[in-house]
Amino acid sequence: MPYLYNTAEQRTAMLDRIGVDSVATLLEQIPQALQLHRPLDLPAPLTEIALEQRLRQLADRSTGAADRVCFLGGGAYEHFIPSVIDELTGRGEFYTAYTPYQAEASQGTLQAFFEFQSLICELTEMDVSNASVYDGASAIAEAVLMSMRVTGRKSRVVFAGAVHPESISTVRTYVQHLGCEVVCTPLSAGVIDRDQLSAALTDQTACVIVQSPNFLGGIEDVTAISELAHKAGALCVQSFNPISLGLLKRPGACGVDIAVAEGQSLGIPLQFGGPYLGLFTCRSEHVRKLPGRLIGETVDRQGKRCFVLNLQAREQHIRRDKATSNICTNQGLMALRATIYLATLGPQGIREVAELCCQKAHYAAKQLAQVAGLPLMSTAPFFQEFAVRCTDPAAVITKAQQAGFDVGPLLSRFAPISGLSVEDQAQGLLVAVTECRSRDEIDRLVEVLA
Repeated sequence: MPYLYNTAEQRTAMLDRIGVDSVATLLEQIPQALQLHRPLDLPAPLTEIALEQRLRQLADRSTGAADRVCFLGGGAYEHFIPSVIDELTGRGEFYTAYTPYQAEASQGTLQAFFEFQSLICELTEMDVSNASVYDGASAIAEAVLMSMRVTGRKSRVVFAGAVHPESISTVRTYVQHLGCEVVCTPLSAGVIDRDQLSAALTDQTACVIVQSPNFLGGIEDVTAISELAHKAGALCVQSFNPISLGLLKRPGACGVDIAVAEGQSLGIPLQFGGPYLGLFTCRSEHVRKLPGRLIGETVDRQGKRCFVLNLQAREQHIRRDKATSNICTNQGLMALRATIYLATLGPQGIREVAELCCQKAHYAAKQLAQVAGLPLMSTAPFFQEFAVRCTDPAAVITKAQQAGFDVGPLLSRFAPISGLSVEDQAQGLLVAVTECRSRDEIDRLVEVLA
């Protein structure tokens, strides 16, 4: 039989076991106005052949990044994924345990997480990495809570300039019942206004959160921002682009206390927005406040190398209300993909990918400004993403889509950006260029928009 169901006898046995006389009794707690008192209005049943044909017809209406030329960014990017990643992570022993709740049951799983942590520490020049969290936004929110625990300050956090609006929204959700004020400081020429940031810092500020490259693509002076935060007794949290670290100064070298990121660019496809991967690192003195899982290396009774799940007591299923985090699992399969990606490319490969992204993005920005009449919105240095100004973004986007290109408005689904004028936000286009884009594709986009 292709379907599973409960017989009348099985339903009666279950109801008897829990001590009720009918399924309707179970539903009494639901208000009558919310209950459906008629059969569902479903279409007529289909044969399996007809159903499969119908589903294929619906699927054919979808368009993915592989079907068009993608210049979309805003936190998720189309990067090339070596075939070895799909080949290895598609193995049953990995694929069926993508987010293991009992990692300690498998030495193979623990070793994979340990290698992941080691590679992320090497990439960021930070002391400690956990075994991942859910995504980049939740990583920032967890960094805010960790900063509160470390500093003992719980009434104020400050976002420095153009941090991803969805990350700010996530933090607001996390702290909305903690009496914590979320302050967003404005921009100046596409990067943080340091005078405004300094004025926003008080002796109650738990942390300063800076994103570099920021949401508009600008590269921030993270070292200077970190110094301002520390001067006020606050921690500095940096949200970074993992690929950018092939070229840019690493978070550990910038003096930040916590460095987090969205790890999607490390071998994870766009896949409708998730699941993705949150990277989370910190300095060693704060390790006992670190959320999520931490894998350690030791030896067994025979002196052989083995791995253990360290400091698990931080998790809510162990410590209940005393836990420092509600992250009681991790994105195991996504972390494995990132591990294989970093191991496959190596330091030189990451640098080459970063160079390609940077060079192609700057070529595209120059051509769009000179040929298509779409000037940059700021003069700040940028990595692979930038914002351009146009008088009619909707018309430009439509024109690009008709020619097979995808570009996105600066706002659309994103919340307003602090310190950016209403006019700039309304007239902005956000363009991302990765190593996947060719010079011919960039030139054709420019020609279409000229």
